[in-house]
Amino acid sequence: MKDSIEKAAPWWSTEDWCAIACGLALLAVSFVAVFVFGQSDSGVTNPLTSVLAKPLAWEGTPASSFSPLPLAVTLVLCLIVFGVGGLAAKSQPVRFVGAFGGVFLLAAAALAISTQSTIKYYNLEYALWAILIGLAISNSIGTPGFLRPAMRTELYIKTGLVLLGAKVLFTELLALGAPGLLVAWVVTPIVLVTTYWFGQRVLRMESKTLNMVISADMSVCGVSAAIASAAACRAKKEELSLAIGISMAFTVVMMIVMPAVIKATGMNEVVGGAWIGGTIDSTGAVGAAGKMVGPEAEKAAITIKMIQNILIGIVAFGVALYWVRFVERDDNNIRPDIWEIWRRFPKFVIGFLLASVVFSVLMRELEQGPKIVDATVKQGTEILRDWFFALAFVSIGLESNFRELAKYLRGGKPVLLYVCGQSLNLALTLLMAWLVFG
Repeated sequence: MKDSIEKAAPWWSTEDWCAIACGLALLAVSFVAVFVFGQSDSGVTNPLTSVLAKPLAWEGTPASSFSPLPLAVTLVLCLIVFGVGGLAAKSQPVRFVGAFGGVFLLAAAALAISTQSTIKYYNLEYALWAILIGLAISNSIGTPGFLRPAMRTELYIKTGLVLLGAKVLFTELLALGAPGLLVAWVVTPIVLVTTYWFGQRVLRMESKTLNMVISADMSVCGVSAAIASAAACRAKKEELSLAIGISMAFTVVMMIVMPAVIKATGMNEVVGGAWIGGTIDSTGAVGAAGKMVGPEAEKAAITIKMIQNILIGIVAFGVALYWVRFVERDDNNIRPDIWEIWRRFPKFVIGFLLASVVFSVLMRELEQGPKIVDATVKQGTEILRDWFFALAFVSIGLESNFRELAKYLRGGKPVLLYVCGQSLNLALTLLMAWLVFG
């Protein structure tokens, strides 16, 4: 029933196209602010930085992590962006406005917790706290009904992923050259396909969609790839929550253990950085782990991860194609028509790729291109992207119930799948990094 409603709806009213419109509009506003008002003899800055709330490090009280005025401005801006997006998707604006404030405050709490000095030292990112806050509420008192109109998980995270495109620049491909491509683009598809095959043929996992989402999350680039692949194969939200939760738990362990192993073995910094960038799921954790090893490792790790992020669109298309042509058949062995691939393909990836292409060109063609793009993204849309992801992860937690998740964890197959797949990923990535950089 849901699918028929989605097909009947106008193309511009779907969450994917709303996310593209919202994301590209925000990128345009941030770029204009820098290009028109942010260039001076003293450097290039983004005027939006002073009015957008970003959590500051704190030790005593979390109240000091935000300034009241920027927090209020950010709330209003997010409300306008997603209010317009909600109107296009035919949501109920009055109920949305009332609910959004509550979800926003929960997201602010998650961001604040992540910047507490001890927690920040161990790089326990806001995504983990956002999901835990949502889960704590949904599995204790239950998710309050008044919050549900603002639990627009896909709209939040897809808009954030469009903004991410401006950071994943094609110029990153040139930073490490062909060796970087070999580490990021050869190992990744091998691990993805092998892990999915292992889950189906060896572990005999009942849910193919859960199998695919875990495989994509672990092999490509974590949450972003999980979202894209889940949309392509239409996985359940509980399956997406489980995949993200497993990924985050292992990310924390790998972020601490891998730098220690690299230092203990005297591994070359670039090799170690490439190994980190190709295996740890979260971009933030990749940067932190690389920094623990050294500056060369940090640069290599982040570059490999950025190159790997470009695969999001290719993986989403590949999953949609495979699901339509080989997985979803009826009892008479009839496959869905070819247009189902387009209907299934997560359209927000188009916005992600468009943002990447446009900002790659701007960086190259403008006189102060690198500085302007850096200010546009790091001092503007990156702050908003963190908010959007925090809103999405809070919503995921609020929508998830341990009783629903328990049935997917029976026998421990999802965790075993992740462990086996990540073990293969670690071995192949290290071998490839050693061959091309060592």
